[in-house]
Amino acid sequence: MSQRPPPNAPRPATVDAALEAAGEALRRGRLAEAERLAGGVLKARRADARAARLLGQALLLQGKADAAADALRPLARRSADPALETLLARALADGGHADAALEQLRQATTRRPPYPLAFLELGDALGRAGRFGEAAEVFEAGLALAPEALVLEVGLGFLRLQTDDRAAARRHFAEVRAAAPERFDAMIGLARTAALDGAFAEAAELYRLVLARQPGDVQSRIGLGRCLLELGDRAAGEAALREAARLAPDAAGAALNALAAVPRGRAFLRPSDAERFLGRR
Repeated sequence: MSQRPPPNAPRPATVDAALEAAGEALRRGRLAEAERLAGGVLKARRADARAARLLGQALLLQGKADAAADALRPLARRSADPALETLLARALADGGHADAALEQLRQATTRRPPYPLAFLELGDALGRAGRFGEAAEVFEAGLALAPEALVLEVGLGFLRLQTDDRAAARRHFAEVRAAAPERFDAMIGLARTAALDGAFAEAAELYRLVLARQPGDVQSRIGLGRCLLELGDRAAGEAALREAARLAPDAAGAALNALAAVPRGRAFLRPSDAERFLGRR
């Protein structure tokens, strides 16, 4: 739920102040306020890319994909700004225009200097569509142009996991961790790869590293619980799954499925038993 603006908030005195206020409102979840402020700037300065980005983001977060596309399209076409083009593609995809979104992303990847997020979103979209070869080509092309863009190396790692090439996935995630040990996405990818390889102790340690800094990561908590069950630590594994369901009630089904999927787990025939296990009765 978005937050309301502070009562009696003063009107920004300058365009730059309005943009700063819009960005702060967006960060704090006051989406209608961010939309109003950024939209006001864009009406006065139609070529202001920052205002367009803020407005597009505020609209997208409110589920207004078509409005976001309408707001972004004119400036994206005039400016050849890959950040705007990528955001426009996201709005098109959210609005159900998948082919147009892919075409927009392909255009964004032609801009120089390269914009890594355009390659990431295009590769991810192709991967979700099952076009794995094309997706790999996109990630590799992006890395050739921007080898420092670790996010593309991570994206390629997750793509390799999708195709069950675990050796390649492990290599990509390990390279990212060597370059940036603090990256959570690489830790998570390596943990998932290790779990699929049956290296549950390694996976559990990686999930613990993630949760030490991101305790609200429910999927990692479920992954940890499953690894602990595989390792024979039933009490700790079940506790991790219960905590995941407590943090995110809609994750209860995934937690129970993880519990039932391992040899040392258990399944519940009656919903009341599952509710009792989760501590809800």
